[in-house]
Amino acid sequence: MKVGIPKEIKTHEYRVGLTPGTVREYVAAGHSVLVETNAGAGIGATDDAYRKAGATVAASAREVFASSEMVVKVKEPQPSEWTQLRENQILFTYLHLAPDPEQAKGLIKSGCTAIAYETVTDAQGGLPLLAPMSEVAGRLAIEAAGAALKRSAGGRGLLIGGVPGVQPARIVVIGGGVVGTHAARMAVGLGAEVTILDRSIPRLRELDEVFNGRVRTRFSTIESLEEEVFAADVVIGAVLVPGASAPKLVSRSMLSSMRKGSVILDVAIDQGGCFETSRATTHADPTYEVDGVIHYCVANMPGAVPLTSSQALNNATLPFGLALANKGFAAVLENPHLRAGLNVYRGRLTYKAVAESLGLPFSPIEQAAA
Repeated sequence: MKVGIPKEIKTHEYRVGLTPGTVREYVAAGHSVLVETNAGAGIGATDDAYRKAGATVAASAREVFASSEMVVKVKEPQPSEWTQLRENQILFTYLHLAPDPEQAKGLIKSGCTAIAYETVTDAQGGLPLLAPMSEVAGRLAIEAAGAALKRSAGGRGLLIGGVPGVQPARIVVIGGGVVGTHAARMAVGLGAEVTILDRSIPRLRELDEVFNGRVRTRFSTIESLEEEVFAADVVIGAVLVPGASAPKLVSRSMLSSMRKGSVILDVAIDQGGCFETSRATTHADPTYEVDGVIHYCVANMPGAVPLTSSQALNNATLPFGLALANKGFAAVLENPHLRAGLNVYRGRLTYKAVAESLGLPFSPIEQAAA
């Protein structure tokens, strides 16, 4: 199969769909790889590094899209990219369609086969292609929170870990999944006072054992959420409903009861965000203030550490990408985990949560492929 890797064009996105090391795996399996010039610049991978790995270097993204049977990216296609997709072409990347109707319509119109990293599953019921970036985002969240808490950034002027004799920051994590766990791990390591809210009692038990009492766990209700948010210096939104828009858990009216200069950090912004006042920001301009509360809502947080992120993502996507390259769409039909990743096929939405979020018709794969 001809596999194409365009350069990412989202603002301050430095990751790359395939690293040179991963290209070698595709080439060794008998596939050809076409990489846009400078696609790997953000991770320090030169065009020569890709040539040595066996890839051909293309002069433009247009050439990559026109010549490839499968396009492998990191972030969702931008308008100039989805117009270049075509029928029977496979797109393998993060999509996050639920809060993005324009992209969904663009992919539907293209007729392409769009497989979303964030909804591919594994035998344990996890999301193996979302997990590595969730790990990165969770860890980065604490670094970002520390920067936003500085007085020069509009924050309370608080050091996350405090110092002897001075109370550390109170950090509340909404959601005990991968993002929340890694955020809590970093926060605890810095000496913060950490509380994790979740609605799964079994997960709260697991977290209690994992952290051995170093974090507080609370069952998430309206009352407990308000109590924790109002007392927090930092609130991290780490709630995930696979494929669907994130629920709005903190309302605009709640901000007035939060501490002035406290920080909201919405890691769920790719799925629309879990705070009513969230709107996507960029690494170039990451924060804004609403009612005295600093909001950090960067939609591609792992893009800030592209070398780590690209390697971690490639480790996870490789077996799935090779399956698609080896068998094409047949791999989707044979593999239930890849099938779970299918969001758009032949002009139809094939992921129910996405269709419901967008208010568009849903077509099961069996119906779409008929």
